[in-house]
Amino acid sequence: MNVSPKVLLVTPPFTQLNTPYPAMMYLKGFLNTKGVDSVQVDLSLEVILEIFSSRGLHELFQQVAAREIRLSDNARRVFALQEEYERTIDAVMAFLQGRNRTLAYSICESYFLPRASRFEQEEDTEWAFGVMGLEDKARYLSTLYLEDLSDFLQETVDEHFGFSRYAEHLGRSASSFDELNAELAKPLTFTDHYLIRLLAGRMKEYRPEVVAITVPFPGNLYSALRCGEWIKVNYPEVTVVMGGGFANTELRSLTDVRFFRFTDYLLLDDGELPLWRLFEHVTGQIGDSDLVRTFCLRGGKVKFLNDESAVIIPQKEVGVPDYSGLLLDRYVSVIEIVNPMHKLWSDGRWNKLTLAHGCYWGKCSFCDGSLDYIRRYEPNEVKTLVDRMEQVMAQTGEGGFHFVDEAAPPALLKELALEILRRRLTVVWWGNIRFERAYTRDLCRLLKASGCIAVSGGVEVASDRVLGLINKGVTLEQLTRSANHFTGTGIMVHAYLMYGFPTETTQETVDSLEVVRQLFELGYIHSGFWHRFAMTAHSPVGLCPERFGTRVTEPPFGGFARNDVAFEDLQGGDHDELGDGLSRSLYNYMRGVGFDLPLQKWFDCKIPATTIPPRFVAHMAEEQEPVEKLHSRRLYWLGGRVELGPESVKKGKYSIVLLLHTNSREMAIKMRGDWAHFIHESLMQVGVDAVNPYLLEDFSRNYEILFNDDFLPFWYSKEMQAIRDHGLLLL
Repeated sequence: MNVSPKVLLVTPPFTQLNTPYPAMMYLKGFLNTKGVDSVQVDLSLEVILEIFSSRGLHELFQQVAAREIRLSDNARRVFALQEEYERTIDAVMAFLQGRNRTLAYSICESYFLPRASRFEQEEDTEWAFGVMGLEDKARYLSTLYLEDLSDFLQETVDEHFGFSRYAEHLGRSASSFDELNAELAKPLTFTDHYLIRLLAGRMKEYRPEVVAITVPFPGNLYSALRCGEWIKVNYPEVTVVMGGGFANTELRSLTDVRFFRFTDYLLLDDGELPLWRLFEHVTGQIGDSDLVRTFCLRGGKVKFLNDESAVIIPQKEVGVPDYSGLLLDRYVSVIEIVNPMHKLWSDGRWNKLTLAHGCYWGKCSFCDGSLDYIRRYEPNEVKTLVDRMEQVMAQTGEGGFHFVDEAAPPALLKELALEILRRRLTVVWWGNIRFERAYTRDLCRLLKASGCIAVSGGVEVASDRVLGLINKGVTLEQLTRSANHFTGTGIMVHAYLMYGFPTETTQETVDSLEVVRQLFELGYIHSGFWHRFAMTAHSPVGLCPERFGTRVTEPPFGGFARNDVAFEDLQGGDHDELGDGLSRSLYNYMRGVGFDLPLQKWFDCKIPATTIPPRFVAHMAEEQEPVEKLHSRRLYWLGGRVELGPESVKKGKYSIVLLLHTNSREMAIKMRGDWAHFIHESLMQVGVDAVNPYLLEDFSRNYEILFNDDFLPFWYSKEMQAIRDHGLLLL
């Protein structure tokens, strides 16, 4: 870059190992639209790469030796194997970066990797990866190897270390800034030295006017503050600004002036407009009153400045996420636990995009519905979305997308899938959804055809009463059917599960577990995770706890962070004893075992017997929509080339073989000759490129006019069902 950038965008340790956290790419893309030179650095990745190298481990082991630390048995074993760790680390990291792939053969042999206590927890890799899933198995074993080193590092030189949760406990629900402030007053840790060394190099190289630091999680707050502190001491003329998900949820009531020793400004909610206004302010173009959603120190007190007349930047004008400057070929794909959906989160380099701002539902009582990132719903235009996909693919060389929406709108997903197919793009994608009735079997088949490989969504509590309290907007029946439609088309389904919602009884939790058991047994979901309900300050439950039969028990606010709210459930069951049993059962159900065991077997405490009938879920999944209700739906043919094959006459009946050419096979359907001609002509009108809609109503009417016959027997004939199964969709 010939011109020094005006803005340096920093992601501090630690977020993800396998892919860059998207905030800075979004902001860089936006600054491009304003003509502002910017550069980004992912210190979350770069610090890991420096430490987990032969040179970094050598320095680690030297420091441990010099300190003469009393070691646990496990740490002593790692220390004893230091030469083996230094010998193997560079090769293992290269393998996890997608290079040196043949190393998988050695990694899977027991002699190659030095092994400490993490390998004692090694899961059944044959179940998870099979005999031939060599690379995934090697990636999982390599992850255990890294976690052994992480445990050693944490025990010996940096008690706060964690790959994605660095010093997380200091930021989680930290009502007071005291503990963080005290920790930051201590000398730099082993990890901090690497962080500051890298940051110093970038500051010297780029000499920016503004440094923007993202704080998406409690687990990178400490490092963000370390960065800000160092810049303010060493480059006092540079403006430091912070923002991100942690600030948006936790720091909305900030009053502690000590925080501003580490930053000059703190921005809330979407960063584009606040950062742009701040840049104009720093360059002398506007005053304080024009700042948007900005905390700062004025007159020795914390002030919140917000120009309420400012117009929100439309989604179509925020720009295309820009990945330039990132070390895209050096991200590290790991497999932390043997769970198919968690593998997606941590394995592979995913391009991050947003389909819409906010949540199209936005009414769940446990969710932060009062905050802008949920409340303000604004979908992107489909053409804009797919344009961005193509631009990002050209920049990164990757065709995998993770849509990071709270819940992807089904109508938008349908149009997105059609546009992907029209443009003949080869992509894979996944994201969050709500299990609602809009996800019909045919819509799921369309999403699959466009590249959808997985969805995750909130089953939450498998009880219609509690789902009503949550205001989820779906019933168990709708949830079951939509999950069945996804899995039936080969799309992996991950379920977020919740227990301990206010007024939820132990009986309802046990019944929820039985519903989950049946969902897994029938194959309607593949993966899941139980979360203990947490009350947040900006949710309907947190804003009006008395409406949900709870009493807030948290101490007075300490001036720093506030999100999780301590409460007492005055009506529900005691859920403290249930967590382990729920997790144990789910662990086994994901592996396809334990379905025949009584629920009581998973728990150490006494639980009531379930009241859910054995075929409860199977019964709910049964459905048959009358054709009359489908008349307004449009026909689409995704089944490939269609030809009229051989003709024949037998016993006076004229028949034709209709040939359907799919990628996997040639399907030959023998049928009445006049039907074959009618179907062939109709399918020619309903490809994804067709401009004029052809509805089922049109199809029905044309059939009845042409044949002077009832449409229903034709529609339900085995020939039409075969054609539907091979790519004729109603949407």
